[in-house]
Amino acid sequence: MIVRIMGEGQIEISPDDIAVLNELDSELEAAIETGDEKVFRVKLHALLDKVRHVGKSLPDDSLEPSELILPPADASIEEVREMLGDQGLIPG
Repeated sequence: MIVRIMGEGQIEISPDDIAVLNELDSELEAAIETGDEKVFRVKLHALLDKVRHVGKSLPDDSLEPSELILPPADASIEEVREMLGDQGLIPG
């Protein structure tokens, strides 16, 4: 699966890593629902850090279609709320 972190580039993620990313996504969604900015920031950074850690960055000149688009680390709660689908940022 190819994931784009806005402002950073594309990362290839193994299907085996989706479950742990979904857990972090659920925690992020819960923080958005409560409106807790501090917890939201921690959860957003945890999700993005995990994507960077488990994934393999694609070269900048790679033009693969992204299956998921994640917000940048400095996104606001409202910006991320607008990006949420029925299954959060990461379906599954």
